[in-house]
Amino acid sequence: MSKKYFPWLVLLILITAGCSKGSRNQQSFTDASLDFAAEQYRGMAELAAKNKNLPQTVDKSGKVVFAESSVWTSGFVPGTLWNLFDYTDEFEWSDAARDLTLRLEKEKWNKASHDAGLLLYCSFGNGYRLTGDPIYREVLLTGAQSLKSRFNPKVGCIKSWKTTEKWQFPVVIDNMMSLELMMWAFKTSRDSSYYRACISHADTTMKNNFRADYSAVQLVAYDTIKGRPVLKQNVQGASDELAWARGQSFGLYGYTVMYRETRLDRYLQQAKHIADFLIQHKNLPADKIPYWDYNAKDIPNAKHDVSAAAIMASALIELSSFVDSATAKKYLAIAETQLKSLSSSAYRAEKDENGNFILKNTPAAAEADVSPACADYYYVEALLRLRNLQAANKK
Repeated sequence: MSKKYFPWLVLLILITAGCSKGSRNQQSFTDASLDFAAEQYRGMAELAAKNKNLPQTVDKSGKVVFAESSVWTSGFVPGTLWNLFDYTDEFEWSDAARDLTLRLEKEKWNKASHDAGLLLYCSFGNGYRLTGDPIYREVLLTGAQSLKSRFNPKVGCIKSWKTTEKWQFPVVIDNMMSLELMMWAFKTSRDSSYYRACISHADTTMKNNFRADYSAVQLVAYDTIKGRPVLKQNVQGASDELAWARGQSFGLYGYTVMYRETRLDRYLQQAKHIADFLIQHKNLPADKIPYWDYNAKDIPNAKHDVSAAAIMASALIELSSFVDSATAKKYLAIAETQLKSLSSSAYRAEKDENGNFILKNTPAAAEADVSPACADYYYVEALLRLRNLQAANKK
């Protein structure tokens, strides 16, 4: 090479390195965070292998509390193990994930739970995505059928909790998280009854569970004779009129999924409205980790909800792919801040501590135990989504 070209080559290399420095630093953040998650969950997998139930939380002494397969959190640790297999491509993770996932198989017949999406799609759904195992496919289809049995055409929704003196047919915002399983069942089986049930549930929830400012009320109880709402409550929030943080994130995630699966514009607009309500809320802290209720009485001393933050971050990253570039940039900035905050010592446990959960538990007044299993799952999912987005943008 001629010497006269050498300085220009050096300059070009320096310019290229400078332009890519930011993306390399961001990539190293996501990889470092996922590497730490893998270190923690190696210990989690060892603990779980010795118990017949599924990890849910930690007690005050730091000991893992295990729950039966029917508990709403039970699909999260198997799902996180599958996502770590997706990240590492190492079979130690798929082996551990298979073991814990199979403990949930009987839940495919559970017609008493509205949480089939969380129990089965996080576990068997990720397993099927990564392995194509036909056994997983059968479990998912049977589970979706069991969930669909809870749909009431008069109300237009999937029933959530049990009937009580106060609630004849209760529907909680949490149900939006199970529609992904139903939409998967529609695409897989081509049974349009799944699609119709999802559309009806999403539309009815949009009409009755949301206020004019796009905040969500957790529970709407319906009269099954006329199918009309008769009571609205925030069972786990600070009050019926306020915004329980995890419920807001459930709504954002659910409508983002519904837009992805249907491409119906009303779901995109709903997701954007919810996102704007959360991002612009006066009580969203600077680190973007919501208080357990956006209007908790003891703000700024109220507990933060890591699960609400992780679910919100994962939803915002996906939602960013459906909007214009300026809006996408805004959503991604919030999500990245949330993930960096969650990866800090304020919210992330030290290695081998916290029962090997990644994120610290955040108990709140009306929710005695916000499960770190839930927070860990959506934290790892959000990191993977951000990493995949970065990789796609480099092409």
